[in-house]
Amino acid sequence: MSLDAQESVVSFKRVKQFPAIVWIVLASSFFVRGTYYAVWPFLSVILYKKFGLSASYIGLVLTTTTIISTLIGTYVGNLSDRFGRNAILLVCTLLGVLSYALLAVAQTLPLFIVTIFLATLPKSLWDSPSKAITADALPDSKNRELALQSSYFLTNAGAAVGPLLGVWAGLTGQQSSFMFTSIAYLGVFIAMVVVLRSNKITKPKQQLSEHNFRQTMAILVQDHMFLMLTLANIVMAFIYAHLDSSVIQYLTRADAPQLVKLIASMIVVNALTVVILQFPMLKLMENLAVNTRIHLGIVLLAISQLAFVFIPVDFYYGWLIATFILSIGEAIMFPNVNIQIDQMAPAHLRGSYFGAAGLYSIGYGLAPLFGGIVLDSLGGPALFVITFILTLSTILMYLIAAKLKRPDFS
Repeated sequence: MSLDAQESVVSFKRVKQFPAIVWIVLASSFFVRGTYYAVWPFLSVILYKKFGLSASYIGLVLTTTTIISTLIGTYVGNLSDRFGRNAILLVCTLLGVLSYALLAVAQTLPLFIVTIFLATLPKSLWDSPSKAITADALPDSKNRELALQSSYFLTNAGAAVGPLLGVWAGLTGQQSSFMFTSIAYLGVFIAMVVVLRSNKITKPKQQLSEHNFRQTMAILVQDHMFLMLTLANIVMAFIYAHLDSSVIQYLTRADAPQLVKLIASMIVVNALTVVILQFPMLKLMENLAVNTRIHLGIVLLAISQLAFVFIPVDFYYGWLIATFILSIGEAIMFPNVNIQIDQMAPAHLRGSYFGAAGLYSIGYGLAPLFGGIVLDSLGGPALFVITFILTLSTILMYLIAAKLKRPDFS
């Protein structure tokens, strides 16, 4: 039964309309991200203690593998359009089982680095097909919006719970702990197989694409609006990522009072704000255009960067307030980016569009390196002036994008 068009996006009636495949994808997103963060933050500890690598070498390994896997994720999005989402998701989960099991037993540095790269792939490969299959399964646009918002919520919840689970389970710096993630991926694989093989469960009908990767890239290159928005999203991710890297480095080098407590509090404020406020903010702004919501999120991001410039290092609550403002911007901005991509993508190219949009992760990968260089050469306030200016530039990119051409998909 379809709902009235006036029914709110945030509605239990809409949740009840989610088919089984959407529920398994949402639950899997939580478990995949949660188990990933239960062990991944401690990877640098293993690289240092077991292999004696320097901080720069460790950073190079993690950044390089993350960026390469992100680029491969773009190609996999096209594969999911051509050969079906189901097969790609099953291969992705099997790769997770294999790669994390290898991480648990690898004893030489070359093998360990190779398995690190393999272990970055499942998270990148899962992203675009899972979002696309969710959109395929929900023809109603508001149902799709709620599902994509729920996916972002559960992904963040998994990222928040994962490290706590890792500490609670004692998975802090022990190489064998990667087997925990491997087992979690095996559970996701089994659940996916059960749902997809069941004759009692309706499967989403996917319109397969006839375009190979080169042809799809030719279409994306013609979509000037999408390219500009993707560039803006890379810049936004780059700015946001400094919270987890450069801000912490700046406070550490400046000998901020109660440093450990402050960093932990900022992480908690960020996670709780996003988890608690995402749906209330969606309810509050559901009648606003998606672009308007994103613009508001960018403005809050800009305010947080300006606050980082002027907050004294010893103003404990000032840093928490700035983090809170940034986190509200995140709760508004990033979920709506997914909605925006869903609205722009033609049905037969959803995987490719979500895959290409995943290039925003390059911003996450570049932030620690750029932030470290600027901190060493110019200092923290200069870095945050730069990120503030970049934030304003993303608003300009969005305004320019609205005037750019798109392909004729017919």
